Amino acid sequence: MGCGRVGSELAARLEGRGHTVAVIDKREIAFRMLRFDFKGQKVLGYGFDEDVLGQAGIDRAGAFAAVSSGDNSNIVAARLAREKFEVAIVVARIYDPRRAEIYQRLGIPTVATVKWTTDQVMRLLIPDEIASDWKDPTEGISLVTLVLPKTWAGWTVERLESTGHRRVVAVNRIGQARIPTPNMILQEGDQVHLVVNEEGLDELRPMILAAHRRQDGQRETEQRAGEGARS
Repeated sequence: MGCGRVGSELAARLEGRGHTVAVIDKREIAFRMLRFDFKGQKVLGYGFDEDVLGQAGIDRAGAFAAVSSGDNSNIVAARLAREKFEVAIVVARIYDPRRAEIYQRLGIPTVATVKWTTDQVMRLLIPDEIASDWKDPTEGISLVTLVLPKTWAGWTVERLESTGHRRVVAVNRIGQARIPTPNMILQEGDQVHLVVNEEGLDELRPMILAAHRRQDGQRETEQRAGEGARS
């Protein structure tokens, strides 16, 4: 929801990775921000309107991002997507940092500012996306953030670390950041901040991809089981 600079850039990036995208905006002129070769759906209306969300295919959505220019619109739409339509991954752009903390505690990840917002929302929508929050000038060390895959829930911090290559420096849980101990138990939805070198990052990428493949496999198994029970 929202077809400004962030929304249009997100649409381009997601579509470039092979995802099907629907963009909602209340102003038809806003769709001019989309790239000329955008193939997704353009839905005119308010993103907190259930009928508009239905037109955009919310019942089939794997993720929903509310990135309009209005805090209230974003959070109402995000909560509707999460609580009414049970979309698995929801993220909202919030300008007011005081509100952002409240919504983080409600379990809705929030981000702000244009370039940083785009990177952060991509990371939350596609959890196997690893983006650097900071990189030293020699590119030897990076600070990265990942959303803990569901299949890693129950892991200790120590299990994510690799001596000399990868160190967990902070964990953000329900809007509350903390410095972890090696035996801290990680939970689903944790945002884990790590300092890594190139070798540590190269090790981390396939680990995350494997975790999400397992998660997708478990979801498919549960869906088939549910369909079997209904029939």
